[in-house]
Amino acid sequence: MHYKLALIGFGNVARALTRLLIRKQDLLKSQYEVTFSFTGIATGKHGFAVNPNGLDIQKALELVESKQSISALSTIPVGDSLAVIDNSQADIMFENSPVNTQTGQPALDHIRKAFDLNMHAITANKGPVVHGYRELTALAKSKGRQFKFESTVLGGAPVFSVYREAFPLAELTSIKGIFNATTNVILSLMENGETYENAVVYAQSIGLAETDPTNDVDGWDAAIKVAALVTVLMDTPMTPQQVNPTGIRGITSEMIANAKAEGKRYKLVCSAEKIGDKVEASVAPQLVDSTSPLYGMMNSSTGITFRTDVILDYSIVLSEKPGMKGGPVETAYGLFADFVNIVK
Repeated sequence: MHYKLALIGFGNVARALTRLLIRKQDLLKSQYEVTFSFTGIATGKHGFAVNPNGLDIQKALELVESKQSISALSTIPVGDSLAVIDNSQADIMFENSPVNTQTGQPALDHIRKAFDLNMHAITANKGPVVHGYRELTALAKSKGRQFKFESTVLGGAPVFSVYREAFPLAELTSIKGIFNATTNVILSLMENGETYENAVVYAQSIGLAETDPTNDVDGWDAAIKVAALVTVLMDTPMTPQQVNPTGIRGITSEMIANAKAEGKRYKLVCSAEKIGDKVEASVAPQLVDSTSPLYGMMNSSTGITFRTDVILDYSIVLSEKPGMKGGPVETAYGLFADFVNIVK
């Protein structure tokens, strides 16, 4: 079967996904009899392009990476992302616009539009999961379509699907982990003697931190991931504002040195615990010692531990490997896995 794909957002993750799809296209065809073409692309800075018969995707990649507009590739005049979705005739939309932790927009409207047009929707954007999970899940079901979002927490690691498929009828009582690689890199570097400022610059240089690192260092990226997990896996709607995160700006080199002397280290710890019919969640720097599974998660390593009423402390860890810093490729694989799980 042939699938037409629309890419809403064409940043690092979406371009990594595009290259992964191209690299795996022979396997998709041989194992699942699936082929695909790209029929719509919306970018934040480089224009919009639609061709229901298939865009020249290699040219689109070249244009964006040389900071040129893709609009000349379009056979239909379109002026915004909703028009791209409307005219793409896509079967599946990948929503990867920038995360809005406060409202989930415009991603929410993009996914609503996709379902209205009977498309499946796949996203790495945490905003619509936190701010519209129940609505979007119901809308997808009513249309006989799927809403997939595995990449929203821990990149390519199958956090949501592992819990939902491997733990039937288990009650999730708590989650705990390190969900933000950027702050983990910064704290690891500071432990090795770097200043906070130099550590931030390094995280930016390897593509982990944005030009404005506020969402990472102030804890908002971690908070919206906690909120997404609580919303989906604990069936309790939660926003990042309710998590009310504390970031790492207040952690000084002196504090880290004192902790190191005591055999401890600071981590930006994410947690949520079900107490009665309520969930208490937090994101804040904490001192951990060598008895904690978080202690050994250094540099860009991240991980989560589930505790349930039937199995205690089941963990998923993404460990940094030499020469690999995580980021777009891992997140792109989560999107790719969602695509395969829809089409197979």
